[in-house]
Amino acid sequence: METYSAIIAGTGSYLPEKRLTNEDLSRMVETNDEWIIQRTGIKERRVASSTESTATLASHAATRAMKAAGLEAKDIDLVVVGTATPEMAFPSTGCFVAASLGMGSTPAFDLSAACSGFLYALDVSTAFVKSGRYKNVLCIGAETLSRITDYQDRGSCILFGDGAGAVIVQRSTETKRGVLYSSLQADGTGWEMLYCQPGSRHPIDATMVAGRQQYMKIKGREVYKFAVQRFHELIDDAMRKCELAIEQVKLIIPHQVNQRIIDSALERLNLPAEKAFVNIDKYGNTSAASIPIALDEAVRAGKLVKGDIAIMVAFGAGLTWANAVVRM
Repeated sequence: METYSAIIAGTGSYLPEKRLTNEDLSRMVETNDEWIIQRTGIKERRVASSTESTATLASHAATRAMKAAGLEAKDIDLVVVGTATPEMAFPSTGCFVAASLGMGSTPAFDLSAACSGFLYALDVSTAFVKSGRYKNVLCIGAETLSRITDYQDRGSCILFGDGAGAVIVQRSTETKRGVLYSSLQADGTGWEMLYCQPGSRHPIDATMVAGRQQYMKIKGREVYKFAVQRFHELIDDAMRKCELAIEQVKLIIPHQVNQRIIDSALERLNLPAEKAFVNIDKYGNTSAASIPIALDEAVRAGKLVKGDIAIMVAFGAGLTWANAVVRM
C-alpha cells in the first residue's frame, strides 16, 4: 500500500478593509493607545463591514490559496472550516464557502475549537489526505469576532479582529515534505476562562441581551497563564517528536493571542524574538484565522520557502491546544 504525505500546496488570506485603531477604541471605551500596546502589542485590527461575513472572508482567502496552488474549484475534494463565529448555527460555513466557489457536490463542514480551530482543521484535513481518500483539501480558518465582541468592555474589545486564512492540503508521495507531526488536546473543565453563551444551555433571549451576555467573556489573567504554559509545552513536544534542534526550525508561527504572551513564552524557551512570526500589531487576535493568515504572510514575504520547517502552536477556548510541524 502506497504511503502518502500531506503537503501545503498553497496559502491565502484575506482581511477586511476597515481598520479599527487604538485611537478609535479610545473614543468608545476608557483606554488609550499606550495602554493597549503595552498590554497586548496591538495597534489596530480589521473589522468586517455590514456586507461581509465569515463565509465571504473565507471564500476570498480560499480563492487566493487555490490560485497559489494552481487549482480550480473542480479540483477540491473537501472543504473544512475552523471557526468559532460561523455564518449561521446551520448550515455550516463550509457549505456557504463551497457554494460561493461553485463546488457543486463537494463535501464541506465546520469544526469548532475556537483559537485552535485552524490546527484542528489542519489535523483532520491531513488525516483525510494521508489516508488516500482525498487529493486536495481546502482547509480554512475564518472569524468575524467583531460580531460577538462587547465594545463596552475595555478588557476584551481591544483584543479581537476579523479575517480569514486558507491552505490547500494536498496528497503527495514526497514523504519528507508536508505535515510531519501534529497533536490535539482539550480540557473542557476550563471552559469558563473564555466563552460565548448563546446556545442550547443558554438560549438567547431579551434578558441575555439586556445583560450583554450574548458577547464573549474572557478571564485575561487565567488565559495568560494557560497560554504561556501551553506555548512552551507545545514547542517542546513538537521538537522532541520530530527530533529537531532549534537551528533546524525556520519559523515558529504562534496563534496571535497577545504580544506579551508570545514574548514570555519565547523567553522561557530561550529563543530570540525573530524566531517567531508575529503580526498581532496589525490584526489583533483573529482566533482560528490567525495562524493561516500569518503562514500566508510569511510565505508571500519569502520568510518560508521550500524545505523550511515551521512549527505552529495554538491555544484557545475549550480549553483547547494544538501544534503542527510542517516542512514547506
